[in-house]
Amino acid sequence: MDKTRQPKIIIFTSSGCPWCGAVKRYLREKRFRFREVNVSKDPSAARDLARRGHQGVPVVLINNRPIVGFDKPKINRLLGIKR
Repeated sequence: MDKTRQPKIIIFTSSGCPWCGAVKRYLREKRFRFREVNVSKDPSAARDLARRGHQGVPVVLINNRPIVGFDKPKINRLLGIKR
């Protein structure tokens, strides 16, 4: 991946969600910056997520392309991670 062009990554999470923590750890390990939106603390973000058709977390938006859950193969594909 071209390190000069950081993709826009937003992770919708909730407090106490183990898969949310796993996604965040993975992206930090791969040195990607992201913005976390905790829907359990932000009711408007929860409504926004529901409007997008998502009921659960984590939802990872990579350049506005949604990934539901910790789908490592899809995350890797969208971020160009080889392994």
